[in-house]
Amino acid sequence: MLVATMMKPILLLLFSSLLPSILTVDPPLPSPDGSDFIRTSCNTTLYPDLCFSTLSNFTNSIHNDSNRLARVAISLTLSNTLHLVSYLQNTYGNCVDHGCDSPTAAILKDCSENLKDAVGEMRDSMKQMKELVSTGSVQHFRFQMSNVKTWLSAALTNQYTCTEGFEDFHQDGSIKDDVSSRVEDVKKLTSIALALVNHYADKAIP
Repeated sequence: MLVATMMKPILLLLFSSLLPSILTVDPPLPSPDGSDFIRTSCNTTLYPDLCFSTLSNFTNSIHNDSNRLARVAISLTLSNTLHLVSYLQNTYGNCVDHGCDSPTAAILKDCSENLKDAVGEMRDSMKQMKELVSTGSVQHFRFQMSNVKTWLSAALTNQYTCTEGFEDFHQDGSIKDDVSSRVEDVKKLTSIALALVNHYADKAIP
């Protein structure tokens, strides 16, 4: 009984001496798959969670490279916009075939044309990103990056123009809500792509 009583303070002292080492946790190492790089880059956008959830699937293609990240973002946005253009064209065709009113048909057609322009601007920006020459003069590199930013900004403007066409639309809300929601999705992706281009340019230009 005396031995047991004497052991309690000893065990308590031993545990107390080990407690700091038990509670000390080494800082997390960078993720080997590059997800930390994508997360940090996405934090520079207006939609960091959407950015990360969308682009983290492409870590093997990005390789912790800001240029590759921006290009993947543009490519993904372009693909989604192309699908939306196809959807709008089908919706417009169905609208005309089923005798929808002229204002609805006109808005759908205008929106489709706006997004077609956005597709062309995204393609131009992607082409320029592939042709970047960072080893040349700083002035030339800045000119190239300015082109990319201008085209992406124009694409975003065309997307906003599309949804603005529905602001005075007071008829069946299902078409308005559906199209506006889909365009809003590509607007966010375009915003993300533009932000990542800006992030890349800030890092690349001394």
